[in-house]
Amino acid sequence: MTTQQKIIETNLAPKAVGTYSQGVHYNGVYYFSGMLGLNPETMELATDFQGQLDQIMKNIAGLLSSQNLNKENIIKTTIFLTDLKNFQMVNNAYEKFFKMPYPARSCVEVSALPKEALVEIEVIAAG
Repeated sequence: MTTQQKIIETNLAPKAVGTYSQGVHYNGVYYFSGMLGLNPETMELATDFQGQLDQIMKNIAGLLSSQNLNKENIIKTTIFLTDLKNFQMVNNAYEKFFKMPYPARSCVEVSALPKEALVEIEVIAAG
């Protein structure tokens, strides 16, 4: 690890459930690990897609807040869905969470996610 790199840890988002960090700050860019719909206090996964999506947005806000950032600092997101039929729900959540211009985004369907989650979102922010 170089002196320009800082590992991010906060209780405002779920703790890592594996061998990874919640995020890394490097040269003015924040690389946050994928967030699941886990409540950071209980580490329980929300039971349905919308609940998981809502909790993920709260978790992302918590990560950003821990670094004195906000959603306007997000420059790229990557979304993993276990069913692409939920894509419109993601778009609806984006319209509530972000303002135009929206960050760059990728969205892919995957066969499975950790903890049997239905959605995972990772973000990259600059600040």
